[in-house]
Amino acid sequence: MPKIYLALIHYPVINKSGDIIASAVTNLDLHDISRAAKTYGVKAFYVVTPLADQIAIAKRIIDHWTSGAGARYNPTRRSALELIQIKESFAEVSNHIRSIEKTCPKTVVTCAKKYPSRISSEKLRGRLGDGKPHLLVFGTGWGLTEETITEADYILEPVAGNTNYNHLSVRSAAAIILDRLLGPRN
Repeated sequence: MPKIYLALIHYPVINKSGDIIASAVTNLDLHDISRAAKTYGVKAFYVVTPLADQIAIAKRIIDHWTSGAGARYNPTRRSALELIQIKESFAEVSNHIRSIEKTCPKTVVTCAKKYPSRISSEKLRGRLGDGKPHLLVFGTGWGLTEETITEADYILEPVAGNTNYNHLSVRSAAAIILDRLLGPRN
C-alpha cells in the first residue's frame, strides 16, 4: 500500500485577484475529503491554517464526529474524520510526516493551471509503489501560491473534463485524483 498523506492548505493560498490570503475552513471539505481519504487508504489528512478561529471551528467539527454525539450516531463517519490533523503551517505537516516516516515526503501539488513540468496521474501512480511517503497538496480559495507550487517535487497534471470549464471544488478534485492514483484498475 502506498504511503500517501494529504494536505488541504488554507494559508497561504491566493484569491481571485492573485493576492495571498487565508481562506475559511469548510464543513463540507472536512467531511468529504476525509471520507475519500479513508476510502483510498490515505494515512493522514492535514488541514492547514494558522488562524485561531478557523482552528477552533475545525476542532469543533472534528470533535463532534470523533468523540461527541456524531461519533455515536455514525461510527463510519468517525473513522474518516479521525484521519484529520490540524497544523498551522505546511512546514509542520512535513515535519510531522518526517517524524513518522523517518524521511521527508515527496510533495505533489495540485493545480488547475497547466505547467510544462507537470506529471501525469498515470506516471505518478507508477511511482507511488516505491515505498517513499508522498504528500498530496491541495489548495483552497483560488489555489496554491506560486512559491508552494514551484517548491514541490511534482506538479500533478490538472483534472480536466470534456469542456473548457475548469473550476472544480477542491473536494471533487481530491476525490478524482485519489481515484486516479489509488483506485483499482482492470
